[in-house]
Amino acid sequence: MGFMSVLSFAHKLISERLTLGDRAIDATVGTGADTLFLAKTTGTRGEVYGFDIQSAALKLAGERLRNAREETPSLSAVTLLERSHAEMAEAVPAIWHGTVGAIMFNLGYLPSGDADKNIITQPDSTIAALEASLQLLRPGGIITAVLYPGHEGGDLEAAAVQSWAAAVSPQLAQSIVYRQLQRNDAPYVIALEKKKGIPS
Repeated sequence: MGFMSVLSFAHKLISERLTLGDRAIDATVGTGADTLFLAKTTGTRGEVYGFDIQSAALKLAGERLRNAREETPSLSAVTLLERSHAEMAEAVPAIWHGTVGAIMFNLGYLPSGDADKNIITQPDSTIAALEASLQLLRPGGIITAVLYPGHEGGDLEAAAVQSWAAAVSPQLAQSIVYRQLQRNDAPYVIALEKKKGIPS
């Protein structure tokens, strides 16, 4: 049995901290896999917001959620917005600030066969979104970011996210890296957990 994939590791970290009825955000909806995971984990009393700049992504995610509801009616309410993740603080209700249990980032491009692979997440907007995420999290809440240094531009974004996470005050949040050390281009996860006792 090998190590967990980076996506499975991100899901494990979140499932250990997110509970039924929580609020959660998928910062990069893509095909909706993480959105559905969050909707299942938070349950009928929970709420999930999802962000993506591509209408094609939101269409794919919407279809995935509709199909899942036929088999699993106990999903949370999900709001999908065609907006940048950098705008999440303004886009979610004010009551969400300081109450969100988990925020997921799966960076890079839309992993769909006919998607434009030149449309990728960018370091500036991603760092802005991560900064907003720390303010939205409740104490004990978690951020996971799956990074892809193997595609063009992905290495720059991964380096920017890692530098940002390393610079976050340990009094605010602790950060970790889950990474295969023998391959510089392998996907990896950075996660941050907001310290308990930090005012929201």
